[in-house]
Amino acid sequence: MIPPRIAGAIRPSLFKGGLLIVVLVSLMITPAIAAPVKILMLGTSLTQGFGLPPGTEIPVVLQARLKASGIDATVINAGVSGDSSAGGLSRLDWSLADHPDAAIVELGSNDALRGILPAQTEKNLSAILAKLKAQHVATLLLGMKAPRNLGPEYARDFDAIYPKLAEQFGVTLYPFVLDGVALDPKLNQADGMHPNPAGVKVIVDRILPDVKTLIASAHGAKAK
Repeated sequence: MIPPRIAGAIRPSLFKGGLLIVVLVSLMITPAIAAPVKILMLGTSLTQGFGLPPGTEIPVVLQARLKASGIDATVINAGVSGDSSAGGLSRLDWSLADHPDAAIVELGSNDALRGILPAQTEKNLSAILAKLKAQHVATLLLGMKAPRNLGPEYARDFDAIYPKLAEQFGVTLYPFVLDGVALDPKLNQADGMHPNPAGVKVIVDRILPDVKTLIASAHGAKAK
């Protein structure tokens, strides 16, 4: 049934032939196309913005870069400082209440810092990815590497989690979220662990191509 406001806007002459269909499609789908893509960023203090001035957090900078590229996006900051993969899993249902189109998962760093068994981290991340897949939420997985002082066996098992899960669930993987930033004092805060605003810009620059691919996947069309 044609809504009265739309029917009243169409001249009687348009009810002949295929032109009516074109008009109706144009009127009905334009709002959907114009809606911004909603991206949930589920993570730790790296996402939350620990120690950073307001407005320089990764989700804020990423949203600004996307808009500068002509992509209307809202990046939801679902980062919790100190959160583990288990914590991320426990609050996922609440985070999905915003009905995101896509998700960026940045979890696992605190697991490694606490020496949590890699098998447990893998189990938690697997559950997160499975739930996102069931909800048809396109996902980008940001990888992490274990501190090397935990020993080669731990590092090997932990580092392998991310490529394994990315292949298993068919999601895009950015191998190491701190690539180009880790261990560089010019790009980190005094604690040597959290990026400063300059480090955030490097992270966003490097993940941006994968985020655009993520958006294209969420929309079923190539993002520009």
